[in-house]
Amino acid sequence: MNKFIKSKTASFVLPFLATLLLFVVWELLVIIFKIPAFNLPSPTNMIGALFSYREQILINSFRTLWTTLLGFVLAVGVGVALGFLIGYSRLAYLTLYPLLVAFNTIPKAAIVPLMAIWFGANAIPATLTAFLLAFFPIAVNTALGLDTVEPEMKDVLHSMGASEIEIFQKVGWPHTLPYVFASLKIAVSLCFIGAVISESVASNAGLGYLIVQATANFDIPLAFAALLVLAIMGVLLYGFFVLIEKKVIYWVR
Repeated sequence: MNKFIKSKTASFVLPFLATLLLFVVWELLVIIFKIPAFNLPSPTNMIGALFSYREQILINSFRTLWTTLLGFVLAVGVGVALGFLIGYSRLAYLTLYPLLVAFNTIPKAAIVPLMAIWFGANAIPATLTAFLLAFFPIAVNTALGLDTVEPEMKDVLHSMGASEIEIFQKVGWPHTLPYVFASLKIAVSLCFIGAVISESVASNAGLGYLIVQATANFDIPLAFAALLVLAIMGVLLYGFFVLIEKKVIYWVR
C-alpha cells in the first residue's frame, strides 16, 4: 500500500476515485431527500446541462480562460519585478511593502463596480481583477525567496571574487525558484476567482456572467455545469505548473 501511495499512479487514481465517490454520494443524497433541481441539481443533471449547453459553455469558458491567463501573465511580470525590488532593496522594502499590504486588504469585489464605470462591461475589469488578486502573493514569495538566501553563501562567493550578478545567477535565482513556483500555483487559482467575480458583476461574457444569467433564470443545473468547468480548468492549470515545477527545479524533490 505504501509503495502504491508513493507511486505516480496514485497521484491520478486517488483524486479520481475521491471525485467519483463525491459525485456518487451527492447523487444518492439528492435522490434520497428528493431535492429539486432548482435547489441542488444532481451530478447527472449537471452533466446533462453541460452537454445541452456545450456551445454556450465553451464560448464563455474561452472568454474566462483568456482573461484569466492575461491577468496571470501581468501578475507574474509585475509580481516578480516587485519581489526582486523589495527583496534586494531595503529602501524599497520599507517604502513599498506597507503599501502592498494595505492594497491587498482592500476587497477586490469593491473595486469591480468602479472598473466597470471606467472601462465598461467587457473583458478589461475581469483581467484587471485577476491581476490584482494574483500579483501580491507572487511579489511576497519572490521577495521572501531572495531574503532567505544564507548570508554565508554570499560571503563565500564574495571571497572568491564573484560579482552581485554572478551571486544572483548561482545562488539567488535557484534559491528563489521554489518560492516563485509555489506562488504561481496559488496565483493561478486566485486569477480564476478574480475573473469570475468581475464577470458576475461587470461583464457581457464569461463563466461568471453565465452563472449569474443561469441563476436569474432558475437554471441551476447550468450554473453548476459552469462551476464544474471552472473547477476543471483550475485543476488543469494547477497541474500544468506542478509539471513545469518538477522539470525546472528537479533538485528540490
